[in-house]
Amino acid sequence: MPSTGYLAAALVTAATITFALRSVPFAALRPLRGSRLIGYLGVHMPAGIMVILVVYLLRDVTFDRSPYGLPEATSLFVTVGLYVWRRNGVLGILAGTALYVLLVNAVPPLAS
Repeated sequence: MPSTGYLAAALVTAATITFALRSVPFAALRPLRGSRLIGYLGVHMPAGIMVILVVYLLRDVTFDRSPYGLPEATSLFVTVGLYVWRRNGVLGILAGTALYVLLVNAVPPLAS
């Protein structure tokens, strides 16, 4: 079994590396806070991320067999509707995701 000093040194080393790895991004971003590029990304990235999520959701939709894309369309409608109504993207994403999972897993396919 390793000695107490060895274990203490390993613990201090691991803690120091963990602290450094978690603080470096904040230290690196400090000079960029006033940057126009970061401001632009802060404004436009949420919409870009939503587009990526929509494309990911709709990439495997098939209209040739039941349920004909209804879970995807319904959850997308709920997500957009909640965002427009409440102006809360997180609420829309959570509700749309929950509805999609419910429809895909709990609702049987329509009769063909």
